[in-house]
This record gives sequence, C-alpha cells and structure tokens, in this order.
Amino acid sequence: MTNKNIHLNTYALTLVYARPDQCRLNSMASKLAQIDGIEIISQEILSAGKAVEWQIKGVLNHIDLRKQLDDLWGDFKADYCLQNAENRKKKLLVCDMDSTLIGQECIDELAHFAGVGDKVAKITERAMRGELDFEQALDERVFMLKSLPISILEQCFTQRISLNKGAKTLCQTMKKHGAITVIVSGGFTFFTDRIAKLAGFEHHHANQLLHDGENLLGEVARPILGKDAKKTTLIEYSKKCGGLDSALAIGDGANDLEMIKAAGLGIAYKAKPIVAKASSCAINHTDLTTALYFQGYKESDFVALDE
Repeated sequence: MTNKNIHLNTYALTLVYARPDQCRLNSMASKLAQIDGIEIISQEILSAGKAVEWQIKGVLNHIDLRKQLDDLWGDFKADYCLQNAENRKKKLLVCDMDSTLIGQECIDELAHFAGVGDKVAKITERAMRGELDFEQALDERVFMLKSLPISILEQCFTQRISLNKGAKTLCQTMKKHGAITVIVSGGFTFFTDRIAKLAGFEHHHANQLLHDGENLLGEVARPILGKDAKKTTLIEYSKKCGGLDSALAIGDGANDLEMIKAAGLGIAYKAKPIVAKASSCAINHTDLTTALYFQGYKESDFVALDE
C-alpha cells in the first residue's frame, strides 16, 4: 500500500509499435500493473493496435523503471516515452535535418559527386558520434568539395535526398495545432531551404556554402552553426512559445544533444550512441509520427499526407 504522505506524481507512458499488434498491446496493461511502485489511472488507444498511452501515478526512479520497461517490451520493436503528464502538446518544433528529417547526410552526398565520398563519410560519422570537433570536421569536409560546380547541388538534392517517413505529417500536424516549426541544421542552407518547403517548416537555419557564382570555394561562411548555435536557436524561438518546457527538439547527432537536453521534450531519432545514452526519449523502431503520439495526439488528429 502506498504511503499517503508521499506525493504521487502523474506521468504519461506512451508506447508505439513498429507493426500493429492488438494482442500484444492488450497484454501490456496487465504486465505494466505488475511493476512495483506505479498505479495505472487510465489507458487510451491513440492508434488501433499501434499506439497506446497510460496515465500512471507513482514515485518513480526513472532509470530503474526504464530498465524494467525495456525488459517488458523484450525484443518486440516498439518505442516509448515516459514523461510528466502536463504540458505535453508542444508549441515549438525544432528539428535537425540530416539523418533526422531526411535519410541522408547532405555533405556525404555532395562528396559522392566530388569523388571523395568515402573520406567525407568517415569524418561525418566520427563527428556525429562526438569524436571530433564539429567545426573543424566541417571545415575539413567542405574543403574537399572545393571547385565542385554549384549546379551539382540541385542535382544532388533531386537525385539523392529524400524525406524520412512522417516528416511532413509531424510538421503539418503541429502547425495545424498552433506550433512554430523550425529546422536547425549543421548542414547547408541550400538544402534546408528546399526541405523546409517540401515538409512545410516555417523557418530554417543552417550553414552557408561559399562560392564564386560557378564553383564552391571549399569554405563555409562564419559563424558556423554547431551545437551551441542549435541550442541558442531553440532558446530564442521558445521565448515566443512560453519557454523551453513548451518546445520539442529532435535530432540524431552529437551536435544535437544540447538542444535535445534543453527542450521540454527532447527526442533522439535513430541516434548515435552518445545521443541515445543521454536522451530520456528515443525513436528507434518507428517513424517521425511517433513524436506526435508522444505528445498525446491520436492518429485521427494527424494531418494526413502522402510521404
């Protein structure tokens, strides 16, 4: 029996399956109820057989509970989020672009056209893992693009860049419900401009590739937009939306970590280990619409778009 003198906080626990499985979903509530220290208040289906949300009470050790939840889900592919039940529908969406909104790293794709794809990709991977200084790594990679015709940028975008599933629906649904939508990227404005238009984002911030009108100069304009600038951008936009608690940030790489940690809801999307380990919430098996379920949206609330 719970000590009545202990204040029980109310939490929302959201579970989203990669593949709908109503039988498995139905069994989860009874298994969840067996975990010591929590009381299930209510259950709501957000998407039939796919997404469910429980309101729970308890004095929770989040680290211990997450370990128990990981054991509970087992090897069944599902993503979940445990958070305070209040103020869940966010008024600001800030997303990284490369390997988050899109399935590629734009600089790696440009490097393919420059004939240095493998070299650049190795540096990108190390930088996103937090093993290299981001600004130095960006300078090194951009220098290898020197003399690449700027016409290649459009060719690269058309032939090699694609939105990740759920990107449009996430953006458009949050916009419909009054959120400001922002892309903040350590990549390049040429691509963020096009991705913003394609997915429906209102604002975008990134680095600018310098050129002479025909070819890339192998340099990027200063100041470089890195991890500190990403967090600063989040903070500045959040002032218009009621503060950081009203912000949702999503990213995958080391330069996203500070903004993910600062946001009211920070999500690591199929992230590098350093980001996944430090984030309290992650999408590993499902798509970007899971960020809507985590906020309590039902599938019927979504702006339905072809992706």
